[in-house]
Amino acid sequence: MKNLPTDLLRTFVTINQLGGFTPAGERLGRSQPAISLQVKRLEELLDIRLFHRASGLQLTEEGLLLLGYAQKMLDLNDAVVSRLSSPKVSGSVRLGIPNDFEVSFLATTIGRFSQAYPNVTLDVSSDISANLLHDYGKGEYDLVMAIEESGLPQQRLTDYIIEPLVWVRSSNLMLEPEAPLPLILYPKGCLYRKSIIHALTQANQPWRIVYSTSSLLGIHAAIKAGLGISALSRSTVPEGLEASASFAPCPSLGNLSIGFCYDANTLTPASRMLLDYLKHGLNAL
Repeated sequence: MKNLPTDLLRTFVTINQLGGFTPAGERLGRSQPAISLQVKRLEELLDIRLFHRASGLQLTEEGLLLLGYAQKMLDLNDAVVSRLSSPKVSGSVRLGIPNDFEVSFLATTIGRFSQAYPNVTLDVSSDISANLLHDYGKGEYDLVMAIEESGLPQQRLTDYIIEPLVWVRSSNLMLEPEAPLPLILYPKGCLYRKSIIHALTQANQPWRIVYSTSSLLGIHAAIKAGLGISALSRSTVPEGLEASASFAPCPSLGNLSIGFCYDANTLTPASRMLLDYLKHGLNAL
């Protein structure tokens, strides 16, 4: 029976996440040749090819199969290491996260944190970022993950990444150039809604709101049903939907900052541990 080294699996998964050997090496602290050797070793160990190198590092059928198993094995490895080697932390953390990230972060990053630190009680709420930041200012959260406009003179968020805001639609939606653009939006106060309406107004593109909801699943369902078009940060676009920085006649929406708001002086040990997990999860998008 062969054993699969977790360092080889981590390299393989990281290459797939970041889309290249060089960025994977930078993330893992290894040179590009070292990364290539690790992939070669994994391929020789399993006697398969993992990537179609001639077509932009697309995964082979065997590579796709391994990817699912590799991620599960790494998740289990990391959970065991965190549980056994991390300091015993307890307490409670009040966390606010944007609607867009409640599904992906609850299922992965926050779930892994709960497994690693079972004595920490999490009080997690999701809302649009404007409400999260407002409530944080009132002391209702210990830590907030939020979204704001990119390039502001004074960013409220720290440890942030920059992502494009992209148009999202169903493949069965036909947009008529002369007709008002049918929009699916979060409620008033949402940065996405503000960016969409501002861009369309600047482009003199007529629009109408066909559906508005604060529910992420409601937004996804309405888009999949072909009711209209919406916009999401690139990393939160679900499979099965078309996404682009610009669909004719939709103008470009620019970039967003996704990061955190917290007071480093008041963070508890439990809050600091959770923040580390969230930072890692955000950088892995």
